[in-house]
Amino acid sequence: MAEVIYTKNAPDAIGPYSQAIKTNGLVFTSGQIAINPATGSVEATTIEGQTEQVMKNLQNLLEAAGSSLEKAVKTVCFLADMNDFAAFNEIYGKYFTGKPARSCVAVKTLPKNVLCEVEVIAEA
Repeated sequence: MAEVIYTKNAPDAIGPYSQAIKTNGLVFTSGQIAINPATGSVEATTIEGQTEQVMKNLQNLLEAAGSSLEKAVKTVCFLADMNDFAAFNEIYGKYFTGKPARSCVAVKTLPKNVLCEVEVIAEA
């Protein structure tokens, strides 16, 4: 049976979906953007600042599910501009030290016009 995961330490869903779902020994997060859960707004304006906020949101969400970034097996990363790849990768690498499988693509636009979004599949 799937368990809906919710924490006040990650942004509320901005649509009809859950922050994360835990099922069959895995945690599937929804894409996280650089919303500060304390204020409900995007505060950082640089790719570095936004990536840091995304990583904190993912860390808090996985912890709420009884998991961690170290248990990540797959990430999907979306960038508004592939020219930000190196700066994004620098921050990403500090958090995902276990080097999970990853896809990273550039997209035309992200919610709230943020610069990056990341979703994770992790062991529970």
